[in-house]
Amino acid sequence: MTAKIRKIVVQVDETRIEMGRPVQPPVRKALAMAVIENPYAGRYAEQLDELVAIGEELGGLLGAKCVQALGIEPGQAQSYGKAAIVGEGGELEHAAAILHPKLGAPLRAAVEKGAALVPSSKKRGGLGTAIDVPLGHKDAAYVRSHFDAMEARIGDAPRANEIVVCVVVTDSGRPLPRIGGLQHHEVQGTDGLR
Repeated sequence: MTAKIRKIVVQVDETRIEMGRPVQPPVRKALAMAVIENPYAGRYAEQLDELVAIGEELGGLLGAKCVQALGIEPGQAQSYGKAAIVGEGGELEHAAAILHPKLGAPLRAAVEKGAALVPSSKKRGGLGTAIDVPLGHKDAAYVRSHFDAMEARIGDAPRANEIVVCVVVTDSGRPLPRIGGLQHHEVQGTDGLR
């Protein structure tokens, strides 16, 4: 393993009732977070290749943990997202190095297909910093019912020399969606949009 992982946290959020109405089947979101050592903490580096490799490693690991936590087959995943919180000894570009060049391909493999871009967010912060992990349909960006987010937070992370890397996978869209647009069952998944 390339990443020096201090801890992994996995949690599942299940919404069964919304505005007094039952949600059937329940809307489920799985969040997997890895607290890793930042190899570039405290210093500037022109090349961030080590973080790019770590992103590739964590995309598959965290994506698989989400699918497993939901108890679904990879192809049953419907939306996804990614985020990172960099401790104060790092810089925002460290989060970008993990999230953007190579994390997406192994995450897509973990959820089967994934024609659409993986929504992302990043920030710097200290212990207990929260971040909203944005969500979108994995195969079609125009599916409005899947525009959502899930908050991620670990009480003892990130330390100054750490990064919290987050992946969320869902088995559905928002509870009780009703704003129209392309529906999940209409997705073609060929261009990442429809």
